[in-house]
Amino acid sequence: MIFKRRESSQRSISPLQGKRGKRVIALQIDKRQKFILGVLVLSSMLFLSEYQFAKSGIVVATIMAIITDLVLYWAIKDDLKENFSWSIFTLPFFYSLAFALFYFLIPTRLIFRLILTALYALGLYSLYLSKNIFIVSSIRTIALLSGARIVSFILTLLSYFFLTNTLFSLHQPIFIAVPLLAIYTYPLVYQALWSYNLQKGSVSLKEWAGVVTLCIVELSCVVWFWPSTPTVISLFLTGILYTLVGLSHVWFDKRLFRSVMWEYVWVGAIVFFVLVLFTSWGK
Repeated sequence: MIFKRRESSQRSISPLQGKRGKRVIALQIDKRQKFILGVLVLSSMLFLSEYQFAKSGIVVATIMAIITDLVLYWAIKDDLKENFSWSIFTLPFFYSLAFALFYFLIPTRLIFRLILTALYALGLYSLYLSKNIFIVSSIRTIALLSGARIVSFILTLLSYFFLTNTLFSLHQPIFIAVPLLAIYTYPLVYQALWSYNLQKGSVSLKEWAGVVTLCIVELSCVVWFWPSTPTVISLFLTGILYTLVGLSHVWFDKRLFRSVMWEYVWVGAIVFFVLVLFTSWGK
């Protein structure tokens, strides 16, 4: 007997094919690729801002800060469904804002622009990875949490220095400069404290951040009258921020020993000495 093979009259359609047989390519981008794409776009905007948007620097800086948070949300939105916190978006926003504003204060030489853009790109990518670690560690234990805290704290200090330097370089009246300083000091301090206990909406954490901010704002009222340069004043306030927030970190970690405490106290003493040393007395 001869058996004949019957071919099926209908062919199976691949899930990657359309109804008319057209092939559809499913493009999937993981988190790291989204981070890299965002860093490339934002770094290009920063580098071109001085040439294309010099007259609208504040607007461009604000747009870059918003895009920075949008990229972060785009990359980690699936993880945020389980544990959402606004503190995740605080530092990326102020980081881009600080670099974009400070970018207009540096010399117009190409080498300085390239160095600052490269520093911004490297820091932003590290910041994105750190925020991703914070979200994941709030769900399960992760070994990279300590490193993410260090990176986040360093970038907090850098952002604060750039923002404060820009603010004092504008030479605004005290009733304008001090409130503006308080506006960005509190969220930066709060997220720096939050990164060490990962609590959401803790009343004690809000009060603690408020006390630290109040101390820095009071000192800023004093140094506003101080006869020194914006860079030295910014360095002093950043050193005070490092001291107060660093002591808070070791307090949360229950490691506030005498030797550890003196390490931070010495930092505060050194930046005060620098402030006095570079003061233009009698001018």
